[in-house]
Amino acid sequence: MAICLLIQPIHEAGVALLRQAGLEVRRASAFDMDTVAAEIVDADAAICRNAGLNAAAMKAAARLKVLGNHGIGVDPVDVGYATEIGLPIIFTPYANVQSVAEHTILQMLAISKRVREADAAVRAGHYDMRYTGEFHELSGKTLALIGFGRTGRYTARIAKHGFSMRVIAYDPYVEDVVLAEEGVERASDLDALLGEADVVSLHLQLTPETRGLMNRQRLAQMKRGAMLVNTSRGGLVDADALVEAVTSERLAGAAMDVFDKEPPPADHPFFKVERILLSPHIAGATRECLERTAVQTAAQVIEVLQDKRPAHLVNPAVWESRRR
Repeated sequence: MAICLLIQPIHEAGVALLRQAGLEVRRASAFDMDTVAAEIVDADAAICRNAGLNAAAMKAAARLKVLGNHGIGVDPVDVGYATEIGLPIIFTPYANVQSVAEHTILQMLAISKRVREADAAVRAGHYDMRYTGEFHELSGKTLALIGFGRTGRYTARIAKHGFSMRVIAYDPYVEDVVLAEEGVERASDLDALLGEADVVSLHLQLTPETRGLMNRQRLAQMKRGAMLVNTSRGGLVDADALVEAVTSERLAGAAMDVFDKEPPPADHPFFKVERILLSPHIAGATRECLERTAVQTAAQVIEVLQDKRPAHLVNPAVWESRRR
């Protein structure tokens, strides 16, 4: 019987699908890579979430024929080494787009309406905060989407049709026809766009080119009183520079659902800044999204084990010469 190691938990609907296909499902006792390397030795398949899989664990897994990446981000996975050894990696690029888009809008609203501060004020007996707080509508504001993949497009639809926002996207890799279909303007100059937008929302993968994209210089170019929202990857933003931008009141606030290291250390600079709204990487953690992602991940893992090419390969070049 083939074995599938779950490096981290997935929705039971995905587990059931694996078992229906005749796989023995095992759960890692911990998801640090030393433990995984010890427990993956006889696995034919493995599924990870944000823990990823490093080269050492792959070296220990001589029988491994497929790695299922639960979600879209693969930066914790050593894709280069997997490709070198002929290990196919599948992922689910579209499973979480609705949930993440909704969370992106939620973060914009929470900052604009000062939801956290209002809750704290009522609990502390400061009901007159309603007269002193500065609250804003999203309607009529300009939203800059940095990256216009599937999640960016869903966010644009909600912003445009639900809140009458003007939406501008910066993404050199997206064709004009895609922007036109969504009724979104194209920005060819990122720095100029930052100075025009009331809200900047990041929808990018973390790569060597995008790491630190929102550095001190770019944050300084943002419109005074604007806000930054990040539901993509923590490494896109220079944390110290963002703290400075918010504490100096150049920015009205920021929302971070992701961190460069997760969980963030206890002394992370964001923890001292009230106007940086934090959440523990939950944008794609809705019940609906987790079930959808688990099922799509499991189905593609099964396909690979059955020698069927799956819909979404991170490293498609390995397919013809993959491990058997």
